[in-house]
Amino acid sequence: MTLNNFYFKDKLKKDIHVYKWTPEDTKIKGVVQIAHGMAEHAGRYNDFARFLNENGYIVYADDHRGHGKTSPNELGYMGEGDVFHLMVDNLKELTDIIKKENPELPVFLLGHSMGSFISLRYSELYGSELKALILSGSNGKQNLKFSFGVLVAKMEMKNKGPKAPATLMDKLSFGNFNSKFKPNRTNSDWLTRDTKEVDKYLEDTMCGTIHSTSYFYHLLRGLKNNYKHENLSEIPPNLPILLVAGKKDPVGLMGQGVKRLQNSLRDAGIKQVDMKLYDDARHEILNEVNKEEVYDDILAFLDRNQK
Repeated sequence: MTLNNFYFKDKLKKDIHVYKWTPEDTKIKGVVQIAHGMAEHAGRYNDFARFLNENGYIVYADDHRGHGKTSPNELGYMGEGDVFHLMVDNLKELTDIIKKENPELPVFLLGHSMGSFISLRYSELYGSELKALILSGSNGKQNLKFSFGVLVAKMEMKNKGPKAPATLMDKLSFGNFNSKFKPNRTNSDWLTRDTKEVDKYLEDTMCGTIHSTSYFYHLLRGLKNNYKHENLSEIPPNLPILLVAGKKDPVGLMGQGVKRLQNSLRDAGIKQVDMKLYDDARHEILNEVNKEEVYDDILAFLDRNQK
């Protein structure tokens, strides 16, 4: 396995950092592009990327705007404008690089949490670029919550400015996630049952940042738009989709939000929407105590759809 780092300039001349993991002495089956979640970075997917390498897949993963090595001095601030769609655009720009470097290989997109939201939008706009789509730790539409969140985020942005940490929105979004897992050992117990992984997250200076007011505003506007039937209907009907999540993941409403997403996708005409919910698993299923099971299920989906 070879790990390389590189940057590309996006359409706004922002340098976007990318990890690339390449297999050695293995027949290459395809490419997996990973979109990481909020308040983390792509380097955390190293173990999963190594597993995919061992099984014949090249892996690319960018650090989104406001995250990781893309924005080490401005963690949590994504920039000006519609940053939700800027992240979607960055995914497409990376896909273009991937296809230029690997013109004969199928490309799969895997998005986790926030990465699943921008990956869903990507599939609405550019789904024909993909062989299949995997959404991890995702959720379905919650129109009232999204509308309320947009109003609160707009108010907080007006009062504090677009770069300020959105402490109110952060509390409203994540404040109750840990309540399902009392007594709490840390404030991030909701991420995974693996205490070592929770501690690694808490010790990582590029994780856990409170994001800006402008980020929350544009994220919630993007989510309202994501789940409209007319937008979901733009996803190619023959694009295979896999939904994976923990049954104890508060982001996905303990599995209920993921089921809602599956139903919405099917109602939009998507022919293959598979779902796997893991008993007792929490939000970060790729870092869970049963992660080998999750790895194997994702690999099986990739292998089924790579030809």
